[in-house]
Amino acid sequence: MGAVALLFTSHNQRFYRRPIARVEAVKAGTVQRTSDQFKNIDHEHNQTLTVRLMNTRYRGQRLQVSNTYSDSQPMDQRYHVGDQIFLTQLRKRHHQLSANVAGYKRDTVVVFLSWLVCLMLIMMMGRAGSLALASVVVNSLLFIIAIEIDLKNNGQHVLLIFGTLAVIFTVVSLLLILGPTMKMLATVAATLLGTFLALGLSLLVFSWTHERGIYYESMQYVTQVPRPLFVAETLLGSLGAVMDESSDIIATLFELKQLNPRIGRGALFMSGRNVGKSIMGPLINVLFLIFMAETFTSSLLYIKNGNSWGYTFAMNMSLGTVQSLVSGIGIVLAVPLVSGFGALLLGRQKK
Repeated sequence: MGAVALLFTSHNQRFYRRPIARVEAVKAGTVQRTSDQFKNIDHEHNQTLTVRLMNTRYRGQRLQVSNTYSDSQPMDQRYHVGDQIFLTQLRKRHHQLSANVAGYKRDTVVVFLSWLVCLMLIMMMGRAGSLALASVVVNSLLFIIAIEIDLKNNGQHVLLIFGTLAVIFTVVSLLLILGPTMKMLATVAATLLGTFLALGLSLLVFSWTHERGIYYESMQYVTQVPRPLFVAETLLGSLGAVMDESSDIIATLFELKQLNPRIGRGALFMSGRNVGKSIMGPLINVLFLIFMAETFTSSLLYIKNGNSWGYTFAMNMSLGTVQSLVSGIGIVLAVPLVSGFGALLLGRQKK
């Protein structure tokens, strides 16, 4: 299946309406040094590409197109022989074709990476990997449906839509992965309770502090009221972290129950707490590293263009920091909750 998919995406140019061409020769042109008032230095390179069209009515014909790229390549690309690229403004004047470069044709790379992920999941994890993959597909479809509902309602009832989606996410994911078992029930209850408690505490803090230090205007390209979208985004982000931790603790408690069927509720609760304390730190650090990776390039751009650390933090990092803190609260709250649910469901009460 992977070989067929790769073969198809490598030869599917005729199914595209946009012109696609293969680079057959590259001629380097002039290099121009550029700088700005902040002493940022870059170089612009000119390329002349000889390309052969692979679709449209001009298929098989060759033409030359110009491309300009910089060393930093923020909004441009350097092309090499063999690359497949999209063209725009393809026209023929005086029996000569002309066009502009619009970017890479990347479907082969995307399909290869998707196939590789699926293959590794199935080969390394077997049935569990297949179920995890199925849950990702189902949740993606549900997420698309939720966005369509939000768009049809013109941004109204955002919290209701995505709050309901969070509940459905939790139930569907754990039902597919764990099955209709007591383990699934305990994990669902702890995940939802920890997530919504963390969000409720956060909204309470927002109300007390009048949301000082939260800059919703830094949310780019938002065409709806930004605050409900930010809360919904925080809810979904916290849900993933809490679900991860809850699944780990419940799985450990079930293993303990199998090893020692006579174990008591108190011992299970303390074991769950110990597991939670062990994985709580790494989970919070994972959230922090993800947040840093998301804001690294934009923060660097702000600082290199003369902005202060304070302004850079406010415009790039403040919302992510708040989301990380909310997720951290959910992670901390989930430890006693999931340990308690696991102990009640699995533990043996002492006479």
